Amino acid sequence: MAVIQERKTSSGKIKYRVLIRLRGCPPQSATFDRKTDAKKWAQDTESAIRDGRFFKTIEAKKHTFSEMVNRYVKQVLPLKPKMQSQQKSQLEWWENKLGHYLLSDVTPAMIGECRDQLLNEETSRGARRSPATTNRYLAALSHCYTMALNEWGWVELNPVSRVKKPVEPRGRVRFLSDDERIGLLEACEKSYLPSLHPIVVLALSTGMRQGEILRLKWCDIDFERRQLVIHETKNGERRVVPVVSQAYGLLREYGRVRPIGSEYVFPAGARSGIQAIRKAWEAALKKAGIKDFRFHDLRHSAASYLAMNGATLAEIAEVLGHKTLSMVKRYSHLSEAHTAGVVERMNERIFSNV
Repeated sequence: MAVIQERKTSSGKIKYRVLIRLRGCPPQSATFDRKTDAKKWAQDTESAIRDGRFFKTIEAKKHTFSEMVNRYVKQVLPLKPKMQSQQKSQLEWWENKLGHYLLSDVTPAMIGECRDQLLNEETSRGARRSPATTNRYLAALSHCYTMALNEWGWVELNPVSRVKKPVEPRGRVRFLSDDERIGLLEACEKSYLPSLHPIVVLALSTGMRQGEILRLKWCDIDFERRQLVIHETKNGERRVVPVVSQAYGLLREYGRVRPIGSEYVFPAGARSGIQAIRKAWEAALKKAGIKDFRFHDLRHSAASYLAMNGATLAEIAEVLGHKTLSMVKRYSHLSEAHTAGVVERMNERIFSNV
């Protein structure tokens, strides 16, 4: 609530001091020569505080949205090499929409309008953005505001935190049936690209991502312990992966005829090499008659097989390298039989003497 106090200076001039006290916000005050100006400031400030548009420091009035984005791109994005290119384009989109505004004028409502534009406008591929992609745009902007709040002191709150995120559909769970798996492996074994078969077997048996497989070096494989180390993962942590059964045998055999002069197990090299693997993969899918299946679905297949063979969600997360269980909950329905068996054994034990 605003209180206007009339005060007389030592020279006899009348001044009007405004004091605003609202719950959740420190007291705000300002002094004016005219009472009408004092009333207008009080009304505007109270409204801005209630709408989340008021920042308690004057820094938000000194810097534009564009300045915040440019500083983030120069100072923070270089520390995120894996996401630098993608997030730079996302932040450039935001800058194009809000760049000329002062930070003090950017509201959650304005960001919400931009969110709706993201969802409805067509991309360069002629399709609308998915909720998941829109949330990545919001996440990039949110971290930009977090730096401006915590590190630079330019704002007093993150307006993105008050914007509702689009609901993402449930994660895709597409895995190979027994017949599809047999057919795909046969097609890969007969492929004109010798490396395709061991690559696919390794993906199926370990749940490794395509990028992790193509970055694998011979020095990362410990044949004696039957395991390999992934140094560059999506979450930034190293992961030890067991290599057993057919995958172990194939890597052993493949190592005997490996190309000289390359430290990589599967030296895809430049983009042309990756394209060659992609073409061989698509040809194998076509030969096996498999539709609606991507290379990343091999990872889903590995997780699904683990779930159907009694692995817990925690064990699946550890194998795949997820920090939380949220990403593997999509496989929970596949382990229902295992869960029922655990409950049954528990009941037999506790009620055996009843």
